Amino acid sequence: MNDDTDLLLRRILTDVLGLKEGQADGFTVDTGLFGHLPELDSMAVAGLLTEMEDRLDIFIEDDEVDGEMLENYGALLSFAVNKREEA
Repeated sequence: MNDDTDLLLRRILTDVLGLKEGQADGFTVDTGLFGHLPELDSMAVAGLLTEMEDRLDIFIEDDEVDGEMLENYGALLSFAVNKREEA
């Protein structure tokens, strides 16, 4: 499930943010997201969360969304993996 979530999350980031093909493939757990990727602004966050819900078959509560979750790729991946395990 973890590898599957990782691949799906990289695809979602690429699609929602319009990243160059393969750009997300190079993301490590320490790759900064919000505040580091110009494509990921406050407007893009809503689209990102919606796509995560749709494609990962999870439900994200408003109070679960914070800056820490979007700080780096590792934090977002960890969040997504945990949500899928809860589902």
